[in-house]
Amino acid sequence: MSIKFMMKIDMRKSLLVLFACFSTALGYAQNQDLNSESVLNTQRFPVFPRCENLEGKALENCFYTEVQDFVFQNFVVPEDLVQNNFNGNVKVLFEVDEKGTFKVIYVNAVDEKLIEEAKRVFAKFPKITPATYNGRPEYSKYNITIAIPLKSAETIANENLAKADILRNTTKQLTELDSIVYKKYNNPEFESHLNIPFSHSYYAQFDGAINQVGSNNHTASKPFSYAEVSKYYNFKKENEKLKKKTSGWWTRKLWNENTVEIRGEDYWFMVNPVLDLQLGKASGNNSINTFVNTRAINFRGGLGEKLTFLTTIFESQGRFADYYNRYAGSIKPSGGNPAIIPGIGIAKDFKTDAYDFPLAEANLIFAPSKFLDLQLGYGRNFIGDGYRSLLEGDGASPYPYFKLNTTFWKLKYTNTFMWLKDVRPEVTVDRTYATKFMANHYLSWNVSNKLNLGFFESVVWANTNDRGFDANFINPIIFYRSVEFGSSSRSGNAVLGLTFKYKWDNQINFYGQFILDEFSLGDIKERDNSWKNKYGYQLGAKYYNAFNVNNLLLQVEYNRIRPYVYSHSDPITNYGHNNQSLGHQWGGNFSEFLAIARYHKGRFFADAKFTVGVRGFDFADSGANSNFGGNIYRDYDEERFANSDVKVGQGNKTNFFMADIQGGYLINPSTNLKLFASYIYRDFNPMENTATVLKESTNWFSIGLRSDIFNWYFDY
Repeated sequence: MSIKFMMKIDMRKSLLVLFACFSTALGYAQNQDLNSESVLNTQRFPVFPRCENLEGKALENCFYTEVQDFVFQNFVVPEDLVQNNFNGNVKVLFEVDEKGTFKVIYVNAVDEKLIEEAKRVFAKFPKITPATYNGRPEYSKYNITIAIPLKSAETIANENLAKADILRNTTKQLTELDSIVYKKYNNPEFESHLNIPFSHSYYAQFDGAINQVGSNNHTASKPFSYAEVSKYYNFKKENEKLKKKTSGWWTRKLWNENTVEIRGEDYWFMVNPVLDLQLGKASGNNSINTFVNTRAINFRGGLGEKLTFLTTIFESQGRFADYYNRYAGSIKPSGGNPAIIPGIGIAKDFKTDAYDFPLAEANLIFAPSKFLDLQLGYGRNFIGDGYRSLLEGDGASPYPYFKLNTTFWKLKYTNTFMWLKDVRPEVTVDRTYATKFMANHYLSWNVSNKLNLGFFESVVWANTNDRGFDANFINPIIFYRSVEFGSSSRSGNAVLGLTFKYKWDNQINFYGQFILDEFSLGDIKERDNSWKNKYGYQLGAKYYNAFNVNNLLLQVEYNRIRPYVYSHSDPITNYGHNNQSLGHQWGGNFSEFLAIARYHKGRFFADAKFTVGVRGFDFADSGANSNFGGNIYRDYDEERFANSDVKVGQGNKTNFFMADIQGGYLINPSTNLKLFASYIYRDFNPMENTATVLKESTNWFSIGLRSDIFNWYFDY
């Protein structure tokens, strides 16, 4: 058998080929290292599965051989011709169309039965990968001469030794790894859809840039992506300003670059070690030597323009100030583990007086268009423009979630679906924690160049009656409250919220939140401060480049949450996860005022935060009228202190003051590794000491080395 290749080439393609040849010749004259074969290789043969890893002449020979083998194995010479010792040829003109299907165009043979047999055989060919021209599928024509009597594959191989040698040579050592193209790493993450690790201190560096009057962005839903922020803040330029002049590999990695950074054709990734090493001394009711010893590895990358990913794996041990250790122990889970580290997760004992608290976070982002991105993650989210969020904060342990962001016109619509845990002994069965679910809607609307409004709704439900993740809430534009009422008015906990931001000018922004957990219009009219009026609010302001000092941010914020907010008639459906509030970290029944200053110049930075608050705790864990509305894990229908005259700070009224001052030096801007020193003064003054609420003044000094990629909250 012999085969000749016929390829359809019109005048347009002839010109393209001529242009390609001219371009190749010119390129070769300019660069002797250019691979001219790859430039000229605009036509590609159809590909059988067996030939998938071949190119060029080897692919051509493999195609010929596969056609020959298939015909030899399937063609049946009519019996009468065999008996008459027929000797001749059958010529077949056929095509492989743009879908990879074989089609007979013409058959020439002396006997009609041979023509029909040839058509039957070619109809049996499997669909294969079609030929391409400049990367686009197209049909191609071929002819084959079938010799009768048929020749075996071995005979064909002996007669066509050159082609067989090429085919056998496909087992030679491959050079695919050596031919991978690497490009200069130019920080592609700064323009990607990758999430920027949420740290208040780091976000303050570009907060002013993204809050300019007239900008059509949405700053409440966090974490941001680099693509969102890079329209207003040039990460590459700012990163270049901070780079030290050094050429050695070790010094570049220490001061300027990611530890591993690779960029190829349409992909990139980086790998960095993450450190949080702290040593300190804390005084209080007990004097303690404190430490944090965190080692972690962080992977980040992108595949094409639409898919990005990150994951961080932490291994940590630590001992904290006495008040913090005591709080971590007070929210410990069922099962014997001694504590839950706020914002991290369940801890186990480390030696005799410290904790071991591993953690892993991950995020996978797919952005099919400029209007839409989908995120699958294990981590934390935040809604708001302030230091605190009353609607969705990042002070609780990480959780699995699916997030859908839709951005168009003046709107950004965020849907978040979360899988949460209740780890109390009351709901733990066979050492398995109870599962509950949360679904959130948040619609951000830029009403004008200066005003933004946000509308929030959330519902929490448990796996009661094997309810699982309720499909009613999958619809991203449904009104949750109506769905929850249809399921059962007491089967879940619905929360509504409102946010606003007003840009007075490019330096001064005002912001706020309102959360409505439950209210009774009749009781509001009675003006008797009913317990049913469960709401809270936030008011705040930011002053960028304050007093015309570049990079100085001043911020004030007031938060007030009435008793019983975030709690529910069934504690499993409260607004919590892992014994922590998903809203404000303090739960309910408090008021709080914060004053914050942040400044950076070059690689130096300084932060100061002052908090003054009033909190209302319970005197006892049980008993008549003992529930004052601060503990969100107590049923608000049981042991409630009062039905009316319910006020913020009721119960074991506690005055709270904290000063948190930190300063340091940014070692590496690519990894956000900082050398720092911090000082915390905490004064906690309850009316009465209880098992978990103690009068105490604490001085806590720490120094350390930290990759600033999430928020530590020590203000409990």
